[in-house]
Amino acid sequence: MRLKDLPEEELFLQGSAACQGCPGSMALRVAFKALGRNTLLVVIASCISVLQSPFPVSALDLPVLNMAFASGGAVASGISAAVRRLKKRGVFTEEPTVLVWAGDGGTYDIGIQALSGAAERNTNFIYVCYNNEAYSNTGTQRSGATPYAAWTTNTVSGKQEWRKDVAQIMVAHNVPYVATASLAYPMDFYQKMQKAKSIPGTKYIEILAPCPPAWKFPSEATVQVSRLAVQSGLWLLYECENGHTHYTSGTARLIEGRSSAKPVEEYLRMQGRFRHLFSPEKDEKRVGEIQERISGIVESLKFTAKMREHIMDLEIMPRP
Repeated sequence: MRLKDLPEEELFLQGSAACQGCPGSMALRVAFKALGRNTLLVVIASCISVLQSPFPVSALDLPVLNMAFASGGAVASGISAAVRRLKKRGVFTEEPTVLVWAGDGGTYDIGIQALSGAAERNTNFIYVCYNNEAYSNTGTQRSGATPYAAWTTNTVSGKQEWRKDVAQIMVAHNVPYVATASLAYPMDFYQKMQKAKSIPGTKYIEILAPCPPAWKFPSEATVQVSRLAVQSGLWLLYECENGHTHYTSGTARLIEGRSSAKPVEEYLRMQGRFRHLFSPEKDEKRVGEIQERISGIVESLKFTAKMREHIMDLEIMPRP
């Protein structure tokens, strides 16, 4: 399936209040095409709460419930329970998809408790975190998703801690499906959303969402920055289905040796939030730490893939 083969119906309408180059609006458009009109959307306090457009109009052509930061998993649990009851009563001929859309602030930090509880109960919904690595809607404060050395308004010399990995935390919850996605690979994202729709239980999808105002790059470069994150190994594309992980798209090409990793510095230099690493002089220590960490992860994945191939070869060899 190609990009031009996506459904023509648009459920993300013109006239939104999104910034130019907004990653959230791009991701919503693809997600809605994957899930279709029979979707109930829960928006957790974030940029998406604003880009819907002011009342009484809306750019979202779906039933929408806007909720507070901390309540994503809890609200989705209540809606999922109501959907089950209404289906038993015959109100629904086809059960609607419950979709939660939250930023990293409402996922990594303020909302992780409710999300964890819902995942532990294996509540039937799809939870999407569009991760712009900061509280962009309230002035670009650091979040648990903010990467090491990145500028925010309260980490002006660069964040000192490495980011959490909530996707792997969700894998540890043993939910049926966890995936990551990138705007630079829309078909990969589309297919993962479709797969999530077909699986009962809790599904978690995290999409890297480069934010032009917060990350300080030109609005037309959103997709380019997204692509570089994957090509450098800073953002891994994978899906974990019932505990089995496999890497997809650009990350699969890196691991299989079909493409070479781009230097992390190329990704960092595109963003003003890392300007202090290169001006007035290059911070060799921190840039080197980031490159070493990412290179180590990619090499570890390559080694694991080779070992898996070796084991499979041994298994199919004829025994004496």
